[in-house]
Amino acid sequence: MAYYKDYSKRKKEMTPLKEAFEELLQTYRLKDRFNERMVVQAWGELMGNTVSSRTSSLFVKDKKLFVKLSSAAIKQELIMNKSKVMGLIEGRFGKGTIDDVIFQ
Repeated sequence: MAYYKDYSKRKKEMTPLKEAFEELLQTYRLKDRFNERMVVQAWGELMGNTVSSRTSSLFVKDKKLFVKLSSAAIKQELIMNKSKVMGLIEGRFGKGTIDDVIFQ
């Protein structure tokens, strides 16, 4: 018979839901993927209505955020202000979530 650890044991003290959720993400090594998805989801809120309405595609691969824009003028403006965009992302989600932003 195989040996199984008893993961079903409950802790005696109560844990706040936020801490339990963070522990769950850490245990299953999903924290990075979760944060990447949160960046994609919050793109419209971070950048505003003008940029988000002209964003046609948005995804994360290898800690790089790829943003495809339908407006060349906005693309050029964002390229010039890339450090500000990175600052907004790092300010909300922490450093190391996204290493680079690539505008297409």
